[in-house]
Amino acid sequence: MRLDALIAATREALARRRAELPLRQLERLVELDRGGRPFAEALARPGTSVIAEYKRRSPSAGTIRDDLDVADVVSAYERGGAAAISVLTEERHFGGSLADLRAARAATDLPILRKDFILDPWQVAESRALGADAILLIAAILAPAELRDLATRAADLGMACLVETHTEAEVDTALAAGAPVIGINNRNLHTFETSLAVTERLAPRIRGAGERIVVSESGIFTAADVARVAAVGVDAVLVGEAIVRAADVGAKVRELASVARPGTG
Repeated sequence: MRLDALIAATREALARRRAELPLRQLERLVELDRGGRPFAEALARPGTSVIAEYKRRSPSAGTIRDDLDVADVVSAYERGGAAAISVLTEERHFGGSLADLRAARAATDLPILRKDFILDPWQVAESRALGADAILLIAAILAPAELRDLATRAADLGMACLVETHTEAEVDTALAAGAPVIGINNRNLHTFETSLAVTERLAPRIRGAGERIVVSESGIFTAADVARVAAVGVDAVLVGEAIVRAADVGAKVRELASVARPGTG
């Protein structure tokens, strides 16, 4: 599945939803009380924080598991020690839904990250209206000006952003935008090749630019994988497939969250 096909599907779904509910009407539904749950703070706690993801399938892995109730899974993630919850909402290729986000929000007190291809201010307002505390912004699919604008709009609505990168140039774009939380996707979105060496290469570049929360994403399956990325300065890991496939999802979260971050105990 090519990245441009994923983006095209997102734009098609966005056009349909935006036609049903114009931005001005959507914004009137958004609570501007800045009462969102603190996403960055949750990831900065001692140890290696786990963003546990609810996902049914992906273009790279196919169907992962589709027999799990959102509320049950998210509650197990919280009991297992997750710092935050990520919910896939892209429908066509990941099997997600907006209903999953709402259900997750109702099932936990942890911060909720909406993971999707966010391209437009309408989606930012939609995310807040659905109860997201943070959104994913992918540097590979956004121009620098678009990234800054969407991040600013999210902040205005009381949400954080996880700015995802995969290359040195994308890291520099995230840093220039002032992103406080920067993700390193170990998966190449064009080829779907995955390597933890991407985090090992890019984490020091982020660390050298000052205080940031660094998140390693994709390709993390074991406590040893978590320890490997923690050793280069990662604060948190975002894990979906390995947790969802586990017989006991809460125990899997507990295993991954047990890894100490160097210098934090």
